[in-house]
Amino acid sequence: MDIQLSEEFSEWPPEQTVFHVPKVSIRVLTGDHSFFLAEREAIAENWRQEIEANPALFDGRMLLQKRIGLAPDGLVAEGHAISYSTFLWWRKQADRRGGIHVYAYPVLETSDGALVAIRMGAHTANAGTVYFACGSFELEDVSDGWCDPDHNMHREVLEETGLDLSQAQVSGGYHIAHYRRAVTLFRVFRFELTAEQMIARIERHMEIGEDKEIAGAVAIRSADPYAHPYNVGMLPVLDWYFDPERKDA
Repeated sequence: MDIQLSEEFSEWPPEQTVFHVPKVSIRVLTGDHSFFLAEREAIAENWRQEIEANPALFDGRMLLQKRIGLAPDGLVAEGHAISYSTFLWWRKQADRRGGIHVYAYPVLETSDGALVAIRMGAHTANAGTVYFACGSFELEDVSDGWCDPDHNMHREVLEETGLDLSQAQVSGGYHIAHYRRAVTLFRVFRFELTAEQMIARIERHMEIGEDKEIAGAVAIRSADPYAHPYNVGMLPVLDWYFDPERKDA
């Protein structure tokens, strides 16, 4: 790796500023994340409280980065597999030191100029929140020690909505925004379906799909931050997409 990785974002564009990178390289290291090793007792106690409040939560495995950097050809990061309980405790920290959450948004664009997102179900950790169908990077997105964001996006969208991203036209490279040590990677996937048609497909999938995490789908037609109860990571994406002076796609 020919770039100096860091836990800080001092050399990055300002928070919630969208910028483009040609590619993303995420290395997955062996062993435990240092945040888990330092906080394991607090993590266990917080998880006890979390499942007491919501027994439906599942303590699966996901990725949390340790260091990150911007190279001339894109974003580079490295991290470890952690438990979901570790992530829930990490994101409760005021400064979120010790980790960096990198995740991918597949931005679903319709033929009539809307974006389609999902609303999370009442039994999930993000109940009622609206964001693009996605999930944290998991071990099944990792091959030969490297995480594949595209595999993650295709897998999550298919599981949650029944839509196949391979049937959409995709933008080149990735766009990035960051806020409070969370890094959003996103790409635009354009379907030859109207918003009404896409939402109808998602609703049919909800009836038969094994993944029951979502409560419905919504069409987004403006950058109004109050139109839905958005996850904060959605806001710079919507500002970028609906910017009338935007020239990249």
